[in-house]
Amino acid sequence: MMHSPKNQARAVALPTPVAIPVQALLPWAAFGLLLSLVLLYFVGAEQGAVSLISGQQVHEFVHDGRHLLGFPCH
Repeated sequence: MMHSPKNQARAVALPTPVAIPVQALLPWAAFGLLLSLVLLYFVGAEQGAVSLISGQQVHEFVHDGRHLLGFPCH
C-alpha cells in the first residue's frame, strides 16, 4: 500500500532565539537616546529662543514636522 505525500509528517527545524546581553545593547540605546534628543531639539527649539544656527534654513527644513508634532512656530 502506498502512502500519499499529504499524510507524511515532516520534521521542521524551528529557529532558536539568541539572547543578546544587556551590555551589548546599552551603547546602542544611549546612541538612540542622544540622536532622539538632538532631533527633538532641532524640530522643537531650533530657530527659537535658544538658536544655535543662524538663518532660517533649519526652521524651513523642519517646519512641517514641527507642526505635525504640535510645536508652535508662528
